[in-house]
Formats: sequence, structure tokens, C-alpha cells
Amino acid sequence: MADSRRGWRWGARALAIAGAVGAGTGGVGLAVIAGSLLREAYRYPRPVQDGPDPMLQAPPHTKSSVVAASDGTLLHVVTSGDVDRSDEILVFVHGWTCNTGFWNAQMQHFGDRHATVAYDQRGHGLSELGKTRLTPDVLGQDLQAVLEEVIPDGKRAVLVGHSMGGMSIMSWAAQFGAGMEEKVSAIVLTSTGAFTVVQRQLLIPEDLPAIVRPLEPYVERAFVSTALPLPTNPVSERLTHYIALGPVARQAHVDFSDEQIAACSPTARAAWGAAMYDLDVRPGLGKITVPTAVVVGTQDRLTSPVHAEELAGVLRANGVLHSLTEYPGAGHMVPIERSGPYNRLLGAILDDVSEAKSS
Repeated sequence: MADSRRGWRWGARALAIAGAVGAGTGGVGLAVIAGSLLREAYRYPRPVQDGPDPMLQAPPHTKSSVVAASDGTLLHVVTSGDVDRSDEILVFVHGWTCNTGFWNAQMQHFGDRHATVAYDQRGHGLSELGKTRLTPDVLGQDLQAVLEEVIPDGKRAVLVGHSMGGMSIMSWAAQFGAGMEEKVSAIVLTSTGAFTVVQRQLLIPEDLPAIVRPLEPYVERAFVSTALPLPTNPVSERLTHYIALGPVARQAHVDFSDEQIAACSPTARAAWGAAMYDLDVRPGLGKITVPTAVVVGTQDRLTSPVHAEELAGVLRANGVLHSLTEYPGAGHMVPIERSGPYNRLLGAILDDVSEAKSS
């Protein structure tokens, strides 16, 4: 009962915010849309109560350092293993509102066998936001700075990007992709898209009254670019579950995702959200020349399988598609929700790279 009371109090606040955002442009309609989102979140199944997921614990034996981006902004980097002795180095690039902890399950799994690297996108985690105007180009430039610093001469990276991290890889390919085979052996694009990502999200219910449909773009833009602090409470968990995970999700995964999102700086979240609204990294997708795997959850509301199919179509036409993998029932947080099979996929990609190198 207490959960319900807190939920509807928070819901009323959400409606008030929606109305304020839409003042003069249909505040009541926006409130209706916000209310429909809250309704759908409360219709979602309750998470599975099966205890903690040990894979989400921070990996042992990691080292932290900083890398200076091209504009001097300091980026926080976490490494495990010996990059000087590993032929292929896994480089993990997290998505919007997350941080290096997003990859705990992967760094735990591979950390004692392969060198791994993860970094906080600028403004996320322990990385500085800097003063440069945030654009999709900056995503690729920051990745380039990390690669230049942490990948030794003669070694290659397997780039693994989730959501905005996948967009970072495509941005990098557009700007620095010439001769990428020398530094990159494979790419994994997870739960991501190349263009009109915000505009094609599946969060807003389809049964809205026709009169409020024209207001959807306002909600889409407000969703990604409003710099409001996000709470961590029973209602935020409901919303995180609906927005970011599949319908049947573990409580541990919902809690972990909710904490990741709430920990992100509101300023950085809004600035990067605004930058993604007009994102188009298709030129970089077309410049990828190494085997590339595409991964998506069938219940992803943020970057639906339509985006994965578009990515795979371009990669297939260019002869570099490694695989297209869909995880039934998974939402946007595939590396968390399906860490076991996802890690096995990464292992298979590493094996394929090694085999190709020796043949």
C-alpha cells in the first residue's frame, strides 16, 4: 500500500512536470501522454525475486586511470588484465546515463583471460563533462583518445558498444576509420541504432487519443533533454523496468539499471540526450571494414529490432556482418539481462578473430 501511495504521488509530480514542459503548446495533452506512460509502467509484471546477481558485482583487480580527450577533458578509464600481453583487447563503451559499472558482468567474465578496458563517457561516472559543445562527433573523438592511449602498438581492440556506445563506435568509424584493421579486429553493436533513434522509440502507448498524437515529439525531446534529478524509489524502478528492460526481468537487474540511470549527472544526461535527438551516424556505419556483430533484445523499447535489422542490412551489403543476434524477451539492457549468452557470443567473436589471424 505504501508503495502504491508513493507511486501515485510521484506520478502526480510527473504529470505536473509534463504540463509545465508543454505550457503554451498543449500541457494537458502532454500530461495525458505522461499519464499513459505511468499507467503502462504499472501494468508491467513485477520483477522476479530471485536474489542478487553476483555477476553485477564490481570486478576484482581493476586499475583506474585517466585519459585526456582532444579538448583536454579527462576521461576515467578502467582496465583489467595485461594489455601488453593480450593480442586482442576488449574495449567496452557504455550507453547514455550509464557508467563503466554497466560492464561488470563482462569484465568479471573476461578479466582473468583477456585484457579489458572500459571508460566513462564524458559527463558520466567519473569523467569530466568539459566545456565542448556535445555532438555525435565528440563521441567518436573521445573513443579515439582512449584507443590511442590504451591500445599498444601492434595490438588490436574488439570494440563493444551498447546504445550510445554503439553510436560512439559508428561516429569513430566516420572520423578515424581509415585503415581500422590495424587497430580494430572486430566490433559489436548492441542495442543501438544509427539515426532517428529518439523519434522511433516505443515507449509511448499506441492507444493514445488521436488529439494528443501531434504532441509526441515534445514528449520525445523532453524525455531525453530535460535536466531533472532522477530519484531512486519504487516508482523509478517501475519506470526503469518498463523503459529499459524486458517484461520478465530480475529484481536485481531492475535495481542495478535504476541505480545506473539515477547516478548520471542531470546536466550530462540532458546535454547528451539533446545531441542524440538529431543523431545520424550512418556514414560511419558504412565505413566499418571489420567483422561486426549486431545484438538486440526483442522487447527493446528504446532501440527496437528495426534498428538492428537496418544496421545488419548495411553491414551485410558491405560484406562485414559477423552475425545478427536477437535475445527473446530481453529489453534494452542486454549485457545485464542476458549476460551469460552475451558473454558467450563475445567469446565466440574472440575465437573467430584468433582463428582468422592464424589462418
